[in-house]
Amino acid sequence: MQRIWDISPPVQAGAPVFPGDTPYQQQWAAQIAPGCPVNVSTLTLSPHVGAHADAPLHYDPQGHAVGMLDLTPYLGPCRVIHAIGIGPLVQWQHIAHAVQDLPPRVLVRTYERAPVDRWDPQLAAYAPETVEKLAALGVRLIGIDTASIDPADSKSLDSHQVIRRLDLRVLENLVLDDVPEGDYELIALPLKLVTADASPVRAILREL
Repeated sequence: MQRIWDISPPVQAGAPVFPGDTPYQQQWAAQIAPGCPVNVSTLTLSPHVGAHADAPLHYDPQGHAVGMLDLTPYLGPCRVIHAIGIGPLVQWQHIAHAVQDLPPRVLVRTYERAPVDRWDPQLAAYAPETVEKLAALGVRLIGIDTASIDPADSKSLDSHQVIRRLDLRVLENLVLDDVPEGDYELIALPLKLVTADASPVRAILREL
C-alpha cells in the first residue's frame, strides 16, 4: 500500500489567517433532535484559510477565478525541498542542492514545525528570482509551508507578480513537518468556486 502524507493543516476555529482576513467560523443550521434527523452546519471563512490554492484573480484584476483553472498542475509528480529556518526569503542557494531533473511541481519546507495554531508575521517566502529560476526549469506549480509566497508585510507582492506573468500555480499553508526531502505524487485539487480568488485544498502526497 502506498504511504500517504497529509500535508493540510487543521481547519477549525482559531486557525491562523492573515490579519484582517475572515477567520473560520461554524454555526449549526440544524442539529439532530426529535423531528430533525441530521446535523447541518453553516461555514464562514476566507478561501485562504488552511492549505489553499491562490487563483490569478487573487493578484490580477483580470485573472481567472479558481474554479475556472485547469486542474493538471495540482496533480502529479512533485519534489519536496528542505530550506528549514532560512528566512526571510527562499533564495536559490537554499534549494540548489535539490534542483536536478525537477518535476513540474516543487514544495519548499521552511519550518521545523509549522505554526498551525498561530499567525507568524515572520513567515518565510520565495525570493522572486527563485521563482523565475524554477519556472525556467519547467516548474509549473510552487508551494510553501507558510501563509504566502511573499513576505507578510509586502505591498508589491513581487513573487505573486512573477507567477502572474509566467502563469504558474501556487499552494500555500502546507504542513511539511514530517515529509522527507524527495519526490512524491501531489494531489491538491481546488474546489470549483467559479468566482473565487482562492480555494481550500486537502493536500496530500503519495509515494511514487
